[in-house]
Amino acid sequence: MKYRIEKDTLGKVKVPAEKYWGAQTERSRNNFKIGKESSMPLEIIYAYAIVKKAAAYANAELKVLSKKKKSLITKACDEIIKGLHDKQFPLVVWQTGSGTQTNMNVNEVIANRAHVINGGSLDDSIKILHPNDDVNKSQSSNDTFPTSMHIASYMMLVDHTIPAIIKLKDELKIKSNEFNKIVKIGRTHLMDATPLTLGQEFSGYVSQLEHGVKSLKGSLKHLSELALGGTAVGTGINTPKGYTKLVIKTIASITKEPFIPAKNKFEAIASHDAIVESHGALKQIAISLNKISNDIRLLASGPRAGIGEIILPTNEPGSSIMPGKVNPTQCEALTMVCAQIIGNDMAIAAGGMQGHFELNVFKPLLAANFIESARILGDSCLSFAKNCIKGIKANHKMLEKNLNNSLMLITALNSKIGYEKAAEIAKSAYKNDTTLKEEAVKSGYLTAEEYAMWVDPKKMCGN
Repeated sequence: MKYRIEKDTLGKVKVPAEKYWGAQTERSRNNFKIGKESSMPLEIIYAYAIVKKAAAYANAELKVLSKKKKSLITKACDEIIKGLHDKQFPLVVWQTGSGTQTNMNVNEVIANRAHVINGGSLDDSIKILHPNDDVNKSQSSNDTFPTSMHIASYMMLVDHTIPAIIKLKDELKIKSNEFNKIVKIGRTHLMDATPLTLGQEFSGYVSQLEHGVKSLKGSLKHLSELALGGTAVGTGINTPKGYTKLVIKTIASITKEPFIPAKNKFEAIASHDAIVESHGALKQIAISLNKISNDIRLLASGPRAGIGEIILPTNEPGSSIMPGKVNPTQCEALTMVCAQIIGNDMAIAAGGMQGHFELNVFKPLLAANFIESARILGDSCLSFAKNCIKGIKANHKMLEKNLNNSLMLITALNSKIGYEKAAEIAKSAYKNDTTLKEEAVKSGYLTAEEYAMWVDPKKMCGN
């Protein structure tokens, strides 16, 4: 491999000749060989490029950066945002807690790429842009990384996660309407309970996701607050007057999202409660989805030796040894995603606690876990909606069998003959393996006609 020599404040470093990164990136590559290379999410990198582009605009307008340098930085940033340089960001999540090395990775790539755009060579000892003095002007890792976290997280939620959850919610709503008149036995404690409709059961799932989306959308306001302009500790040292408002206004213009300056820069740099809050909503939805997917696979269990009240789509063979077996694979995938998100939330909770004085030093961990959760939650919702919910059918034969076989229909008689007499009939039916109707008439507490009139599952499902 061919190398070129790059320099930083610690001295000279050998860098792969064709790579746009510089000395600080290379040092981090060598010092933090932890996990898979390039594990820092690209969403963070793209958000960083937006930050650098906006900073260049603001610095140029405030006359602390030349128009030519602004133009070169902008061109390099646009290329990064388009995904043209994804291979230039090799750093791992497990680095300095401020994300300084990723910040410098972005700074170095922009500076070197801009130099090449300007007609220069990577081997040139003097380049038109300096990664710190020009690309990082008016900035610190301490305010740019949390800003990039918020931009990436916000945009992932509004562009992918929330629409995906809504798609799943809508498919469940369709099924709820479709199944609205299908009466089935209810279950509490995993035991037979009073009847409801299959549509009513599914309506509960719809409501869960509606509340989840509401919580997630509610967290966006705090997430829209950006730390940029606070620089090292929140005071805004080394920024020109008017920079904060201008740079964040520019970010809002680039992204078409309502980003605003953080109300308190000290909070925005030293703590990441917005990330904790928003991921808490993701965890809430994951918990809802885990319940929904478990219900659906239990309702589909069997199909002959289980509950079997619904039929899931046949997507793929379920067993390598048992012919004809079909498994609830989408349910299993979704519940695994839910487990991962709940685990990520614990990591985010732990990371959120690590705000010591003026800086939280778990920023890369927070960013990586949030992006992963938001991405896989959205992906799994789309998969579950398309490959499971959309194709669910009601098994009318089994629904009717389970309904008629349940002893809990006796509940309808509580107001007619009293709880104790009704319990007596139910216990007799269970002991003698007979029907409720047989035991009810045998008891003498009511006639067959009265039983038929009073014990009507359709009338037990509410209004």
